[in-house]
Amino acid sequence: MAANSYALLQVVTKCSLQKPSRPTKLEHSRNPLSSTFKPILLRELDHFPNISLDVPKAIKDISFNLLEAFVDFTCEFVDQPLLPSKSNFAPVEEMIEGTTVGIVEGKIPDDFPEGVYVRNGPNPLFGGLKSTRSIFGESSHMWIEGEGMVHALYLNKENGGKWKALYKNKHVQTDSYNMEKDRKKPGFLPAIQGDSNAILLSYLLNLLRFGVTDKSLSNSNVFEHGNKYYSIAENHMPQEIDIHCLQTKGNWNILSGSWNRPFTSHPKKAPGTGELVIIGIDGKKPYMELGVISADGKKMVHKADLMFDRCTVCHEIGVTQRYNVIMNFPLIVDISQLVLGGQLMKFEKDGYARIGIMPRYGDANSIKWFEVNPCSVFHIINCFELNDEVVVRACEARQSVIPGPSSSINHFDKFSKWLKRETSSTNGDSHEFTKESTFSRVCEWRLNMKTGQVKEKKNIFGDEFVMEFPFINEKISGFRNKFAYLQVVESTEVSGSGFSKFGGIIKVHYEEKKTFNNMDEEDELIKSEYHLFPKNTFCSGASFVPKPGGIDEDDGWIITFTHNENENISQVYIIDAKKFTEEPIAIITLSSRVPYGFHGAFMPLTS
Repeated sequence: MAANSYALLQVVTKCSLQKPSRPTKLEHSRNPLSSTFKPILLRELDHFPNISLDVPKAIKDISFNLLEAFVDFTCEFVDQPLLPSKSNFAPVEEMIEGTTVGIVEGKIPDDFPEGVYVRNGPNPLFGGLKSTRSIFGESSHMWIEGEGMVHALYLNKENGGKWKALYKNKHVQTDSYNMEKDRKKPGFLPAIQGDSNAILLSYLLNLLRFGVTDKSLSNSNVFEHGNKYYSIAENHMPQEIDIHCLQTKGNWNILSGSWNRPFTSHPKKAPGTGELVIIGIDGKKPYMELGVISADGKKMVHKADLMFDRCTVCHEIGVTQRYNVIMNFPLIVDISQLVLGGQLMKFEKDGYARIGIMPRYGDANSIKWFEVNPCSVFHIINCFELNDEVVVRACEARQSVIPGPSSSINHFDKFSKWLKRETSSTNGDSHEFTKESTFSRVCEWRLNMKTGQVKEKKNIFGDEFVMEFPFINEKISGFRNKFAYLQVVESTEVSGSGFSKFGGIIKVHYEEKKTFNNMDEEDELIKSEYHLFPKNTFCSGASFVPKPGGIDEDDGWIITFTHNENENISQVYIIDAKKFTEEPIAIITLSSRVPYGFHGAFMPLTS
């Protein structure tokens, strides 16, 4: 499995990667033979006519109620059990008001910027995840399908320079969130993990009742563009949030008409122009499109069909000063496989893999493709230009473990077996990248734009740890970086719970090497430092906070949410990036538990 199950499972739930973008409202009266319906099922259905009927509202309501009665009669929602080892994956209640935090160990630096540290993550409604049982089999929601909740720590200085910290959380109010809250009970049937027949039925019943096949999650990331702030997951357009109170302001609909699909959880700002580069994938042609949004966020300035011949999962895009970096790897979405009892998403280990370098405003014909060894990549660390080369740094795994239809919805045992095999096969004295590895390690590709040559480096600082969720000083994005930071997987916790937990953070020194007597010069490893947390303390959403006026790339701090499972206490750690291995300079204890989640960011605020 890749370095953490979060990243793998997260992409699995984006079933809308094969669907058109969501309507702004959930309409249960949508015609099941409409253009929304056909892409979801087999392409062979395309020969059916596109029927549109003017059905009176009373008949629509009757049809909806009959479908609801059918679901209530045939499908039973049951709570999924949560083992003690996964207690901090459980949801928390939404806070009505923020709470002032008074417990601080150490000292927040005087030159730390005022702002908000915000992190996104799943927080399921109705007390936790559900499974459904019916005569067609069983299907189950996964943790990564929980409704998005943003957790925020506001750091401001009062008169006299004293720091004030305030914590609050709030659900992201997507269309499907509001619908289920109004219903006061679960509505969407699980449609990712379980028996094939049950999954297909879930797709169909969700579509007939709500006009869409799954929930809009908005639980993966947060970002800023054009002085506005957004929550995002790949199965929907972003939701704008008021960063000061976390209230959802609505879907980002400025792009209506110019962008008809969701887009990546990791949009990138183009160096120099500040434009936002995005990608979006679909299960029907065009499989992948790229867009460039103006720096003020008000218009789409460029869009291109990349002319892919398959629907490949691409969780992130890279940018350099002049180019877009596109990953076309063999993790494939194919609805026809699901109908045949296989996986909706499959890693084709013998399939082709390539990286495309595209001018910022280019088209499919302008892309220069570089063939690389088949692998799975979810997160890019950074990309930059160096002489004639484009350098791509990323987290790479040799294969991918993707949940799919099976006779049992208890997939955690299977994950644990894979993870135990991987951790037991990892040898700290060996620097070979195991071909069968499903954990991700840091890798680097150097792509020569003149000669077409590819230089590939794997596992560039050894096998001691595996890691994921990379981040850098965002001011360096698109330029040559000296440093990168990643969350370190706690292998014992992975194998014990089926979910990844992160017991530390690593700092990568790209321009410092460490060599061994039995290694060739070209195989030398790069230097790395580790900041490991106390036993049974794990982090999520780590982010780099640049020091105002800082000169060096690592002038700044690492900030992250942590949870001490022994004490059931959630905290925020602030670590000096230049004194990385030393104790945190500040630990802020929160008044509420913060469940594990995905990506975070620090947003400086001036008002």
